[in-house]
Parts: sequence; structure tokens; C-alpha cells
Amino acid sequence: MAAAVDGRPVNGQPVNGRPVIEQRGLYYDELAEGVVYRHRPGRTVGEADNTLFTTLTMNMQALHLDEAWSATQPFGQRLVNSLFTLSTLVGLSVAQLTQGTTVANLGFGAVRFPAPVFVGDTLYAETVVRSRRLSSSRPDTGVVEFEHTARNQDGVVVATATRSALMLLRPVDAGAATRDGVRSDVG
Repeated sequence: MAAAVDGRPVNGQPVNGRPVIEQRGLYYDELAEGVVYRHRPGRTVGEADNTLFTTLTMNMQALHLDEAWSATQPFGQRLVNSLFTLSTLVGLSVAQLTQGTTVANLGFGAVRFPAPVFVGDTLYAETVVRSRRLSSSRPDTGVVEFEHTARNQDGVVVATATRSALMLLRPVDAGAATRDGVRSDVG
């Protein structure tokens, strides 16, 4: 039996006679349009998250770094870097939707931040599949448009974004027959 670099058997073979289930996202044909996918657990934003992300990305905006100055501004405190918020929004969806099943992000559109995020807020995310189509150039993939929404602990929408991704089709040997590109056992 061939083994992967990390010593695990390849091709879904059992380990020591036991079935193996490896966490992954959903394949193109497992994603259904209009379904709301809620991503849990949430992510509480810490002091270090905002400072580290802001300095790593060279965004020296005082609204993210200077508490005393920010206290004199309209929100009365520092704001969490909005690109950290966007990254966390998308990141919260990965384990459930795209872990190991996406080829690449194709682009983002309609990004909005309708309310601020502050240190100590907890972000929760949900995703709706807005559309999907088979790729015309890559027969083993499809293009999916996701609509992501982040809410804070009070249910206030703090970020929205659309994202297109190139997603793998379910491998033929993975079971579950499909009908018109959608698995019969998926909503």
C-alpha cells in the first residue's frame, strides 16, 4: 500500500483496519444554491489580532493603533482593521465549505462594512451559495459565487462580501450519484 508523505495511506484506504474520515469542505456538486451555511464556532477578536494584522500589513492607520487618539474620534475607540474582519469572515467558512475542495479564489466583489468591529467582539459567519456553473475550461471543476455575511455577538451585520471560487467536482470514485450536477442526497 502506498503512503503519503505524512505516512497516511492514500486513496481512502483504512488505517489499521479502521475507516478514515478526513475533514474537508464540500465539493462543487455538494453545494446547493440558496442554502444558508452557518459557520461555527465564532471568533472573538483580541487586542493582539488587531495590532499584529495592522502592523503586518503596514496599515499604520491611527484608528487601529492609537487608543488615546481614537478616543477623540466618532466611535470613541480603536476600530478593528476591516481587512482583518474580511479575512476572518472568509476564514470562518473554510472548514465547512472549501477545505481541500477549492482550487483557487477567483475574485471578490461587493465588500461592505456596515458597522464597526471592536476588540472583544465575537464574529460569526454564514454563507449562501448565490450561483454555480460548471467550468468551461476545466472539466473537473465548477465556479461558485458565495455571499458571506459576518455578524457580531449582538447579531449586527459587520461585513458582507461576495466571492467567486473555482471548486473541485466530487471525484467519480467518491460515491453518491449526481443528477444535473447536484448530489441527490443534498438539499
